[in-house]
Amino acid sequence: MRIAVASDERTHLTDAMIEELERRGHQVERGGALLGEATDWPQVGQWVAEQVASGRSDEGIVFCWTGTGVSIAANKVPSIRAALCPDAETARGARLWNNANVLALSLRLTSEALAKEILEAWLATPWVEGEDAALVAQLGQIEKKYGPA
Repeated sequence: MRIAVASDERTHLTDAMIEELERRGHQVERGGALLGEATDWPQVGQWVAEQVASGRSDEGIVFCWTGTGVSIAANKVPSIRAALCPDAETARGARLWNNANVLALSLRLTSEALAKEILEAWLATPWVEGEDAALVAQLGQIEKKYGPA
């Protein structure tokens, strides 16, 4: 799977997550500070979201100090469902019930061990179209209502 990963700062956690993704056989597309570029969190969220929305990447992972800013920025891009996941159960639920396609993580709160647990839950939990499909479809209706005319 091709996964876009970006952060507004490069840390041990971002490096460990990229290493883990590559160890699992995923192709990682890096952005922002992970390329040595000074990038603000809105740009990080937008870049990853555009990679996913365009199909250049299958999924995305974004990082910033709290994870909140990058998730907000990513969610501005139509068809993106970014979820800030502080634990594995939240990641699992975001996939099952929300069909989340961008994982947002906090650089401040997330240890390497916890990040690996979150990633495992994220990658192991596929979207299964069922009773929640109608709810996810409502998100598309909201996007249409407030998007460009």
